[in-house]
Amino acid sequence: MVSPDIAVDGPTLTVHGRYDEVSVRLFRERGWWQDGSAAALLDRWATETPTRRFVSDGTVELDYATVRERANGLGAALLHAGVRRGDRVAMQLPNWAEFVVGYLAVARIGAVLVPIMTVYRQTEVGHVLRNSGAVAAITTGEFRGFDHAAMFRALQKELPALHTLVVARGVANEGELAFDEACTTAAAQPELGPYPDPDLPHMIVYTSGTESTAKGCVHTWNTADYSARGLAHDVFRTRPEDVVFMPSPVAHATGLVVGILVPLAVGAETHLLDVWEPNEGLRRIEDYRCTATATATPFVRMALDSQREAQRDLSSMRFWLCAGAPIPAALATEFERAFDDGVLMPLYGATEILAATCCHLGDPLERRAGSDGSPALEGIRIDLVGADGEDVADGEEGEICYWGPGAVLGYWRDPERTAATIDDRGRHHTGDLGRLDDQGYLRVSGRLKDIIIRGGTNISAAEVEGYVAAHPTVAQVAVVPYPDERLGEKACAVVVPRPGEQPTLGEITDFLRSRHIATQKLPEKLLLVDALPMTATGKVKKFELRDLARRG
Repeated sequence: MVSPDIAVDGPTLTVHGRYDEVSVRLFRERGWWQDGSAAALLDRWATETPTRRFVSDGTVELDYATVRERANGLGAALLHAGVRRGDRVAMQLPNWAEFVVGYLAVARIGAVLVPIMTVYRQTEVGHVLRNSGAVAAITTGEFRGFDHAAMFRALQKELPALHTLVVARGVANEGELAFDEACTTAAAQPELGPYPDPDLPHMIVYTSGTESTAKGCVHTWNTADYSARGLAHDVFRTRPEDVVFMPSPVAHATGLVVGILVPLAVGAETHLLDVWEPNEGLRRIEDYRCTATATATPFVRMALDSQREAQRDLSSMRFWLCAGAPIPAALATEFERAFDDGVLMPLYGATEILAATCCHLGDPLERRAGSDGSPALEGIRIDLVGADGEDVADGEEGEICYWGPGAVLGYWRDPERTAATIDDRGRHHTGDLGRLDDQGYLRVSGRLKDIIIRGGTNISAAEVEGYVAAHPTVAQVAVVPYPDERLGEKACAVVVPRPGEQPTLGEITDFLRSRHIATQKLPEKLLLVDALPMTATGKVKKFELRDLARRG
């Protein structure tokens, strides 16, 4: 049996293997798939608005013409190094302008981008490189006290397929490519070749792996562009003069789509922040007059807390999309005051489906605070499926299933997981639970596996989290199971208290009882922590909290 970590040739994921002919024809007729390319968009804006700034990061600022010149040069250097169309190129860089150039270089030559977040180390990076079969990698030297280039050099000894290493803002060894020098390679258009096929793999984005081995989500240009273009026009209503602020990692789905592809769709600008620190984030918003962003919900809370003292001019920021946790009404109201009537909007999505639901301009506060929105874009259908495999009625809980033009072709070299996730109606099963109201608005209620089984009764961790989060002394909460000899499992609430507060288990359970919460849903253990452990994409690492609850 071959290990799933080993990259071997296998069945190729194709659009026609993923969708039936009727769906493919519909996607094209409705313009949801437009058969363009990232390179074609870059060429358009570099020709029409060559001096407009495309990307800045606090250190480097590049206009559209310069990004094209550097991306084409780097693409030519990769070709000279032996990278070919369809080859996978890994890139582990912070939120720097070099990431944008590197992505567009890989896209121009028809290779497949494999982005890796900078927080990942040898075990995670090694898995991604082996599974993807990457032949080249673009990285940096030392960043935040860790030498990324040294890690890749060590992995190269184990992975002979990884023949090319490009080093940005660091020292390249003999046989490696220095990023800036590679970007000056002469690049003739015939050498770069025609624009890539928009229905072939364009990027493989690995899931954050909070519960299992990270899976490689295969997106084409058309599946990614559908979400990015739709968000740009229908959700953000992005204009060429906009500046998208991106503190979320551009090496993952939210940052890559919103931070790079949304501004590229309309010829706007992106401003990248490589290390999230709320005071610095507010300074960048003020200095660069940023107008829109998308982050995990905790970023908003931190920004608002910092603004009380910073008192920055945040009037330029008109739209903040946030995901990963519900938006309390009080938070949305506080945001509008701090950001001069800017709007805080919820988003529900995943690496596999990118944007699924969100609220839109014009949705009232009760919708924004009481739901995760309706289908984000025209062409998306959200179904909820019960344990029997049948669709559930409005108001009933079921697994969230996505149908539309933005879903992955499947998981890279993992046909079993692909088959288990995509049903015979072409729907992607997310593993998330939710409820739809009669107006088509979704409320995510938990995970299929994010449950506490107490005495044979399934309790949704997300439901209990919502109850505990309403307590006035609680800033953040995650609920996880811990073992019990009699009942099997009980619920433990892991709480980040508000400053100066020290809630007790009795205070929280009394509060929940006063709200008539069922007794079996009350947490039976409380742990106070300074912060919840998070992945770089803003997801709580519940496996760590489960270990903590067992020990605590």
